[in-house]
Amino acid sequence: MSTPMTSPAHAHAPAPGATAARDPALHSATGDTLDAAELAARQALIAHARRLGPSGLSAGTSGNLSLRWTRAGTPGLLITPSGVDYAALQPEHLAFMRLEDGRWGGPLKPSSEWRFHLDILRARPEVQAIVHAHPTHATALAVQRRPLPAFHYMVAQAGGRDIRCADYATYGTAELSANALAALQDRHACLLANHGLIATGARLEAAFHLALEVEALARQYLLALATGTPVILPDDEMDRILVAFRHYGANAQNADASGNGQGAPAAAAP
Repeated sequence: MSTPMTSPAHAHAPAPGATAARDPALHSATGDTLDAAELAARQALIAHARRLGPSGLSAGTSGNLSLRWTRAGTPGLLITPSGVDYAALQPEHLAFMRLEDGRWGGPLKPSSEWRFHLDILRARPEVQAIVHAHPTHATALAVQRRPLPAFHYMVAQAGGRDIRCADYATYGTAELSANALAALQDRHACLLANHGLIATGARLEAAFHLALEVEALARQYLLALATGTPVILPDDEMDRILVAFRHYGANAQNADASGNGQGAPAAAAP
């Protein structure tokens, strides 16, 4: 049975200018040929993709999602296709992409942003899911190439003292992927200059929730800038918040008797 899992480092990355190559051996022709676990995972990706518009995270066919997945012992990812109306998506439309070399199977091409999905999942074994979107307020900051500073303690949900904005590069390129990885170092989310945002999580729902949280914070920050000068929390306070977040939200339910949190940071919790 196919199951989500982490994977080792891989040495056969696509060349910087390469396009993802289809591999017929990786193609599942219809939903009927998928095992129950993979079918459920594909359905979950579609359900979250269909929430992008109503939630305000993306309009039309923009935005994309992926989920770490292993099929028959082959580590890879499931990813939404390029330029397809999410309302029309069926489970068999999603591509399965191999982590080792980026080769993929499916009837439709994977998202044009497949490269940073692939590279993030390779570099960050704790990440299980990725949401990329173009929400209004986060993108408004991104087009100014501005990070989200520690104006509110909830910025720590993204894993650090701020939420960085990755340097600009053309969409779908190896350069953009490298810039995103740099901005995501020790973080769960980042903005992409003149583009949008990326949110990651230990579960698909966690990544989606974090994307919503980043957009809410961006809106609050823009409103604060429009009405005055936001007061930025000092680094030592944010460090205390980051420690406290080990016991925040879902992690509070996993604390042992001594109060030590167990498991992933709150931002990665469902």
